[in-house]
Amino acid sequence: MKEDWQFHFRVLNLLGRLWEESTSEEDKEYLSAAINALDFIHATGQSRDFEAYRASVQADAPPLVIAAFDTKESAEAWLKNHPNPPTGADVLIAGEYHYANCSPDLKRRYLLPVRTLEHYLRAAIDDGLPPPVATFDTLEQARAWVDSQPEPPQQVVITIAGEPHLVAYHYKVGLRAIYPLSRAAPPGSINYDVEPE
Repeated sequence: MKEDWQFHFRVLNLLGRLWEESTSEEDKEYLSAAINALDFIHATGQSRDFEAYRASVQADAPPLVIAAFDTKESAEAWLKNHPNPPTGADVLIAGEYHYANCSPDLKRRYLLPVRTLEHYLRAAIDDGLPPPVATFDTLEQARAWVDSQPEPPQQVVITIAGEPHLVAYHYKVGLRAIYPLSRAAPPGSINYDVEPE
């Protein structure tokens, strides 16, 4: 915890120094907003969540989701009854990304399907996929392997019936997921230079 405090204050000191050196009122306003954001995170006890978020970004984890649901009906009930609904955040509904939002008066609440996952998978393909860590004949076999891992696999590639899939962990909701890379590229179009181990 001591290191978190040190990091927090070093960042605040840097932002404060930049604020003092700035001659632009607009830049000072932006820097003040960043300082306020860090203070808000700390004051509301969200420092650990913020550090987990930073670690997931550095690990190239899938985009953050704040909740996961099996059905759209359960997601809609959650959003309708939420005392402080999100004003812009991703949730998973049956493995699909949706954008949760509400009007400023909180009277209208929305769940809109978005292509966040497809963009993430496409970027992973474009960056170059590592060789698969395991190969399975069926999704059921792959799911059993993923669920049996003592630590959730973090962004690893597996093959199921010859097609690549990404295994990812959504840390905020404790969800281990398997996503076919064909959602972002046609089946059979992804090749590996290295054979699976």
